[in-house]
Amino acid sequence: MAIVEVKGLSYKYPGSLKYAIKDISLSIDEGEFVVITGPSGCGKTTLCRCFNGLIPHFYGGEFIGDVIVNGLSVKNTPTTILSKYVGMVFQDPESQLFSLNVEREVAFGLENLGLNREEIRSRVNEVLELMGISHLRNRAPFELSGGEQQKVALAACLAMRPKILVLDEPTSHLDPASAYSLLTLLSDLRRRLKLTVIIVEHRLEALVAVCNRLIIMNEGKIIFNGDPRTVFSNENIGSIKSIGVGIPKVVELYHHLLNSGVVLRDIPLSPKMFKEYFLEVVKK
Repeated sequence: MAIVEVKGLSYKYPGSLKYAIKDISLSIDEGEFVVITGPSGCGKTTLCRCFNGLIPHFYGGEFIGDVIVNGLSVKNTPTTILSKYVGMVFQDPESQLFSLNVEREVAFGLENLGLNREEIRSRVNEVLELMGISHLRNRAPFELSGGEQQKVALAACLAMRPKILVLDEPTSHLDPASAYSLLTLLSDLRRRLKLTVIIVEHRLEALVAVCNRLIIMNEGKIIFNGDPRTVFSNENIGSIKSIGVGIPKVVELYHHLLNSGVVLRDIPLSPKMFKEYFLEVVKK
């Protein structure tokens, strides 16, 4: 069942002569893990801002078409209502954090929902433990590392118990080890909390093995949309490289071997898969 439906969506920012996104139609099912990628300026972030109502309610501009989230039309529903269903973590988590300590940060959205004190305390404790940051409860957000700030911003979203979690380049300020840890956590949270996860990301190495769907955008349009193996098929790989999208190394190696006459069982999406598929060829 679709939890997000985008119907003929085009959007132009105020004062701009060019559409940031053009004639996009898209359906995302409940529980999917979707990765959106593409070159800088292709419209990825703009599309995500439409999911929680920042576009058109906050940014204004020219909005054509419709976005239906959990049965609600974004253009006809205030962001205060949409925030109950869509949680968004921005590219720079520090700009999203403003309270004096982590506990207050996580409680802020719940207080705005008008929940009673016991419910707020229960939810705050639950998400701090879930994210493994209970020890940061009394720390000020500006004292934390980039990875810790990312987890706090994520905890503040999860405390609201959204159905959809949208993250805009969550690994951009993290080192490779921290990025891998965060993406593994997100995959686990999706299963445990039955979330629909939508991630905008350039670094695909750790994501293609866990996502259900890969969407590639260019110049405001969706040019590829499907499971990662279909998107990275031999007939598509040249077009993907031509627009500057980073291909995971194991996928590049697969195509190099394929062009050299070595055929693996399928396109590997992780080093572990590559090892398994390559050993099958060696044993033959």
